[in-house]
Amino acid sequence: MTAAQPAPAADARALAEALRAQARAEGFAAMGVCRPDAVPEAAERLRAFLAAGRHGEMAWMAERAAWRGSAAALWPEARSVVMLAEPYQPDPAPWAPLTRPELGVVSCYARGKDYHDLVKKRLKRLGRWLIERAGGQIKVFVDTAPVMEKPLAAAAGLGWQGKHTNLVSRELGSWFFLGAIFTTLELPADAPAPQSCGSCRRCLDVCPTAAFPAPFQLDARRCISYLTIELKGPIPRPMRPLLGNRIYGCDDCLAVCPWNKFAGAAAEIGYLHRPELTRPRLAELAALDDGAFREVFSGSPVKRIGRGRFVRNVLVAIGNSGDRALADSARALLGDADPLVRGAAVWALGRLVGARALAELGPPPDERDPQVLDEWRAACAPACGLGQG
Repeated sequence: MTAAQPAPAADARALAEALRAQARAEGFAAMGVCRPDAVPEAAERLRAFLAAGRHGEMAWMAERAAWRGSAAALWPEARSVVMLAEPYQPDPAPWAPLTRPELGVVSCYARGKDYHDLVKKRLKRLGRWLIERAGGQIKVFVDTAPVMEKPLAAAAGLGWQGKHTNLVSRELGSWFFLGAIFTTLELPADAPAPQSCGSCRRCLDVCPTAAFPAPFQLDARRCISYLTIELKGPIPRPMRPLLGNRIYGCDDCLAVCPWNKFAGAAAEIGYLHRPELTRPRLAELAALDDGAFREVFSGSPVKRIGRGRFVRNVLVAIGNSGDRALADSARALLGDADPLVRGAAVWALGRLVGARALAELGPPPDERDPQVLDEWRAACAPACGLGQG
């Protein structure tokens, strides 16, 4: 590819407008441009977030903090960052499945095809168009690289970061994915969007786990999306009852935002909700072995967490259901090959049948995993007069 050459301002503006039109032709709903160094405060905010330990087990955030904190450091040759928004399908009745304890709730963005693949293909096509039109070099990113997409998108004028830290747009609400094209071309930067949350705090108050220590701050360790997706081990016991029947992610802070009355419709049919993920039954999900899990979630972002973590989440929802008819689903997993699943099954069964019945059942005689045994002791403690330490 050829190196970028400075272009007259009028030519650069014309190129940006042509790129914006092409982006819409590709299916993106909005586009904005900013400089790689447009968010100088991002690095310090990230350092504070990491220093407080609010990233939990997401060690990759700390390992690449220098790149994540500065788009200019990630690729010094870049002169412009093109941020793009692509709407996905929200739930028309987001609170309805939360009142059906026999069902599991999957976050709306994960009920269709994997957005990583769909957005990246679109970005690559748009990037190729830009190279053919004006030369230069590009790199495209969709959520998997050390890029702080939300602050960059805010700097590019696509919206503002709400009090829940997600991006909010006057035209699109919050139900959209972000993609980035870094380019060596000089494109005119767009003006940032004004912060428009006002005194509203619905997103903070609705959070089931109180994951927002203050407006515009998130403690990932308390976020249901982190607990059900990023956390690899057992979900902390005090947090489990707060998850309800949410088994992959959480939409509460998005769904309650009043700006979503302007949410755009998804143009990509791949984001349409698959029926089996709209109102899935917990008993059927708990029965999935590894092969069935891979088949059901083929092409879905859910597949990324693996069967063990997913069934762990399902068992937490079963334990929260209060439905004794689901006890057999938990009991069937006490002998699962994965200790993460066995431990969650112990907790779920104890919640449904009670500590005394679980204590009488007793742990399998060959159980050696310390985490599973700890689950047994904690679940049986009320019936046995033991501490839960």
